[in-house]
This record gives sequence, C-alpha cells and structure tokens, in this order.
Amino acid sequence: MDKFRMLFQFLQSNQESFMNGICGIMALASAQMYSAFEFSCPCMPEYNYTYGIGLLIIPPIWFFMLGFVLNNNVSVLAEEWKRPTGRRTKDPSILRYMCCSITQRSLIAPAVWVSVTLMDGKSFLCAFSINLDIDKFGNYSLVKGVSETEKIKLLAKIPCKDLFEHQELRVAASRYIKCISQACGWMFLLMMTFTAFLIRALRPCFTQAAFLKTKYWSHYIDIERKIFDETCKEHAKSFAKVCIHQYFENISGEMRSFHRHRSCKDDSDDDDVDKKRSDEDKLLGIRAQDDMNQVLWNWHTCKPALALRKDQIDVENNNGRLNGEANGAINGFVKGHTHEVGKREWAVYYSKV
Repeated sequence: MDKFRMLFQFLQSNQESFMNGICGIMALASAQMYSAFEFSCPCMPEYNYTYGIGLLIIPPIWFFMLGFVLNNNVSVLAEEWKRPTGRRTKDPSILRYMCCSITQRSLIAPAVWVSVTLMDGKSFLCAFSINLDIDKFGNYSLVKGVSETEKIKLLAKIPCKDLFEHQELRVAASRYIKCISQACGWMFLLMMTFTAFLIRALRPCFTQAAFLKTKYWSHYIDIERKIFDETCKEHAKSFAKVCIHQYFENISGEMRSFHRHRSCKDDSDDDDVDKKRSDEDKLLGIRAQDDMNQVLWNWHTCKPALALRKDQIDVENNNGRLNGEANGAINGFVKGHTHEVGKREWAVYYSKV
C-alpha cells in the first residue's frame, strides 16, 4: 500500500507528465484494440457504407470523450467557467488555453485510430466497394447483361472473400481501394503533423507574452485548487480528531480527572498534549460546522483577489520592530546595547564559628 501511495503522490505532483503518459497509453491502446478487433463487413449494399464509416468515426469519438474523462483539468475548467465573478475577474484567454490544452491531449488517441484504420484499408474497402467501376479491371463478362441492382449486390461482396467467386477481380479491386485508403491515411498524418507544428512553433512567436500569461495563470488555478483541497482535508482530519477527543473526554470525565491528578506523568501523556495542540492549531480558528460551511460558500462565491498586500505586512513588521525597540529602551536594551550602570563591588566574609 505504501508503494501505491507513493506512486499516487508522484503522479499528483507531476500531473503534466502523468497526463502525457495517459495520452501515450491511450494511443497504444487504440492501436492494440484495432489489431485485436475482428473486422466483419456485412457485404450488403444497405449496410456496407454505414459499417465502414462508422468504424472510422465512432471509436475516435469514444477515445476523444475518454480523454476528457481521464483529464483532471476538465473539472478545473468547468469550475472556473461557472464560478461567480466575485472579487476575481475571469480571463477568457485562460479558459481558452485550458480548453485547447485538454483538447490537444484528447485528440492523440483518435488520430492514432484513424491513421491505423486508413492504413489498413479494410473499412475503406467495405464502405466504398459498391462505388467501384468494375470495367476498369478488364473483366466485362461479370457485369454484362446484369441489372444495376444485381451489379451493386455483386460489388458489395468484394470485401468478403468467401462470398465473391472471382478472386482475381477481388484482389485487384481490394488493392485499388486500399491504395486510395493508404494515401488518405498519409495525407491525414501529414495534415495532423503540420497542424501540430503550427500550433507548437508559430503560436509563441506571435503572442509570447499572452502565451506566458495564460500558461502561468492556468497553472496557478490548478495548483490553487490542489492546495485548497489539501488544506480542507487537513482541516477535516484535525476537526475529526478534536471532535472525537472531546467526545471521549466528556464520556469518561471521571477517568480523565483521575489520570490528571496522578503524581507522575508519562511521556505518552506529553505526546498526546502536543498532538492535541497541533490539531487545535490546524483548525485555524474554525471550530463549528456553520462557520466551515460559510467559509466554503464564500470561497465558491467570492474568491480573494489576486493581489497580495506586501506593504501592509511591511508596516506591521516595522511597527513590531519599533514597539520592540521602545520596550527594549524602557528595559535598558536598545539594539543590543545597555545603559551604563555604575558597578559596585561587595566583599562577603564567612565565619566557621
């Protein structure tokens, strides 16, 4: 359990690396799922196109939604978008940056699925086999004197080698459609790579200051939420400890008074007192349920402004230093020095009588 806890804490502290790893695992999973997927074209004119295009579109949409589900920043984005303005204004550029970052990571697995599907060519063959011009392959006897409906039914059986009798024609048609499918796959990869290059390379060149600003504040929102959750967990833990401790004190008051009047105290009692004081300090002055509910409500409706008042802290420190110097002057100490006081020497004699 300790190893899993350490691993979980590491993943939480390195969320960006963790999300990149999740995206990579999803990409590998999409490719592995396609290789393990048993492709079965219905070989019917009414369903070939729907099956082939559905296999090309539906799984990428599922992977895209799964990428949003596994990304923790989706909840942060939703909270920041729906929260009341209060003392902290909303910056649409930060929301756009967070949305774009989530979308980019979620698009990796769907892009891998589409690329692998197009490179394999089976779904493309199933979807567009009925659109072939069979006259291009040199065998006119198959379609000579055949109605249009029968011709479409014949072409729909090309993806199924068990149902199509003329294997030479089937192999030629399959190679032709798979060649087109692979060309579309390479064009898709080129387009995705070029788009990623433009986003990663050219965007900072034009809006570097805005890019750094939005990146900084998006990280701040994420870190602020984590620290707030950790603080709430620590407060809840201390609140529970103090509440249970007070409960047992009230129930066993006579026993506690008996142990309090013992002549000697154990070191364990001192440790319990120290732990109790530390738990009391972690409550931060909030000791009632209504007060905690009000604090949480105020945090949601009116977050503090992002302006740390350093001048006030300096004034308080200066006032404290001046008060300390004044008190030191009254007591005879100013900046480490004392007033000169006349010293007297005394001689004391003792007698053994």
